[in-house]
Amino acid sequence: MGTAAGEPPFHPAVLFIRRPGAPFANAMLQRFHVLDSLASGEPLAAFLAAAAAMPDPPRAAVIMGGGVIHADVAFLDAVPSICCLVSTAAGVNHIDLAECARRGVGVANSGTDYSVDVADHAVGMLVDVLRCVSAAERFVRRGLWPVQEDYALGSTLRGKRVGIIGLGNIGSLLAKRLEAFGCIIHYNSRRPKDSVPHKYFPDVHDLASESDVLVVACALNKETHHIVGKDVLEALGTDGIVINIGRGASIDEVELVRALKEGRIAGAGLDVFENEPAVPSDLLSMDNVVLTPHSAVFTLESRSDLCEHLICNLEAFFSGEPLLTPALP
Repeated sequence: MGTAAGEPPFHPAVLFIRRPGAPFANAMLQRFHVLDSLASGEPLAAFLAAAAAMPDPPRAAVIMGGGVIHADVAFLDAVPSICCLVSTAAGVNHIDLAECARRGVGVANSGTDYSVDVADHAVGMLVDVLRCVSAAERFVRRGLWPVQEDYALGSTLRGKRVGIIGLGNIGSLLAKRLEAFGCIIHYNSRRPKDSVPHKYFPDVHDLASESDVLVVACALNKETHHIVGKDVLEALGTDGIVINIGRGASIDEVELVRALKEGRIAGAGLDVFENEPAVPSDLLSMDNVVLTPHSAVFTLESRSDLCEHLICNLEAFFSGEPLLTPALP
């Protein structure tokens, strides 16, 4: 992307498809001509049409994760100049990888930028649910401590059998953290991993039946959509806890709410939901449920790392180099 002496720097056009409230990486402005979907004030279709009509239309796009906007056939048809998509998330269920491969469109994800923070968040949610931290905090703030004195007992993390669905980078980091608490780790994944000592369960129902806690840390795809449904929740049992830091649709949310209301499981910690940002109203009043706004990935450090990662992937593309973290179908 160099220029001759005396010429202004060339900034290639990049679409930035984001939702309200999502961070904007100002550092991108120093290297690229950023076409910001939100700042344009236009409906997405009109924004994409205007970008496609530019004399030098954009060849790359940054797509926010979370499933609000999908890079599907219609999206790719709207801006046929796009040759590279960079996701701000590790998961790429919002991108049609097969269609991108068919068209020769490269796709990159966030790699492992978020992994440590997501694993930490999962541990925090689990401790919160088991020890009733958020519920106890509300108890104190409401002035109930002097009136009711004793608060309901929580449960220790030590010795809990934790079943992790998806022992990838995040799941492996989570397993190491929970081992330090004295937990017994089981897991389900596409295939057993020879490098880990934990017991492998090819079936999630069997995993749940041998677990006190079930953590969803897998990618969302056809195989993992509603992988935690009524039968799995029944297998987990009345003392069981569910933690989801993967994708909302990996859990059948209707069945989860029903199981919580009927006391068929003991509690849940949820960072993701099926229809974000909508959260089932029944969950809002449950003291045995901890809710966060798809924020497990966000820390000051991870946001800075992500910004640099996005820029490096984009610069690799515009320089004709391989993407740093390609996502394959």
